[in-house]
Amino acid sequence: MTTVPRPLMILVAGPYRSGTGDDPAGLDAHVRAMNRTALALFRAGHLPVTGEALALPLAEAAGSARPGDPAFEEIFHPVAERLLARCDAVLRIGGPSGGADRMVAMARELGLDAYTGIDEIPAAR
Repeated sequence: MTTVPRPLMILVAGPYRSGTGDDPAGLDAHVRAMNRTALALFRAGHLPVTGEALALPLAEAAGSARPGDPAFEEIFHPVAERLLARCDAVLRIGGPSGGADRMVAMARELGLDAYTGIDEIPAAR
């Protein structure tokens, strides 16, 4: 495995609501999948981030009671977009997701690396 000279800040982008019908168990399973991937990136020496880790508590503080309500919509995707603008790369995981696909497109527009598998990402020194 090759190495990069410093840890990368990598946004883990995957489905959150897609395919769940907003069922809490499905939403939680998607967050756990992103967190497991983030842990693997961390163990490879990088700084992994998820939009969900920042957006969900903020949406709750703004009064969101459920995914898709006005407070959720105000915060959820904009947080991920602002976060990605500070990252070095994005890692797209999981199944269909319009939001995750937008993160990949945005990363490419910003000139960032967009990975589709954790094995594509060099370890950090």
